[in-house]
Amino acid sequence: MRRNDIGSARIQADRHDRRSARPRARRILQAAAATLLVSLFGFASPAGAHVTVTPSTTAAGAHAVLQFSVGHGCEDSPTTKITIQIPAQITSVTPTRTALWKIAKQTETVDPPTTDSHGNKIVQRVASVTFSTDTPLPDGYREVFELTVQLPEAKGTKLAFPTIQTCAQGEAAWIEVAQDGQNVAELELPAPSFIISEPDEDTAHHPSTGDAHSLHSTATAPASGTDRALTLAALAAGVLGSLLGGAALVRQRRRT
Repeated sequence: MRRNDIGSARIQADRHDRRSARPRARRILQAAAATLLVSLFGFASPAGAHVTVTPSTTAAGAHAVLQFSVGHGCEDSPTTKITIQIPAQITSVTPTRTALWKIAKQTETVDPPTTDSHGNKIVQRVASVTFSTDTPLPDGYREVFELTVQLPEAKGTKLAFPTIQTCAQGEAAWIEVAQDGQNVAELELPAPSFIISEPDEDTAHHPSTGDAHSLHSTATAPASGTDRALTLAALAAGVLGSLLGGAALVRQRRRT
């Protein structure tokens, strides 16, 4: 084979490698972007969605707004009621009113009585909160229910909120709690939960004014849409840079 033929064959092979590498690189980028979105925001397909809780803060002793998200019905049946059980470590609960939903609180006796952070004696506490509606939430639509609570003082405490989702037909009992060493992903119907973190000196433990909405706005300020978008952009840029760098290295090795 003449030198010109050999050089032409090499050029054609190199072009073929570059063309075949583009779809692979595109698939890698798409997979990385999907993984990034899931890790940041917990996006999931409707079939794999759960009832989840997102606290505005997990700092020990802080006042927090807990957002319980319901993203699907019971086997395509619309949701008519959500009952959230409150762990015994929480003695202060204030539900946020929401359109179309009625709210009922069930209380229980605290035995023995305890004392809150203000020195008040607590003999009764809210054991569960139920949101019910005459206008069912269709399957495939999302609703968020808010509770304002004071978190316990003990760092490392795991708080689980077993939740019963009642639908026009059937129900889903999100009540499974991972035991020590068990992966939450192994649970079929995991209860919404999170772990108390270190106390935050900047968190106002005892706000003197403001309601649940103002508390929620203050507590979630750092997680604004702009900040979240910037974080996503920065992480995506990092992933893209790593992938492009790897692709360049592969091309360089092929040429040499």
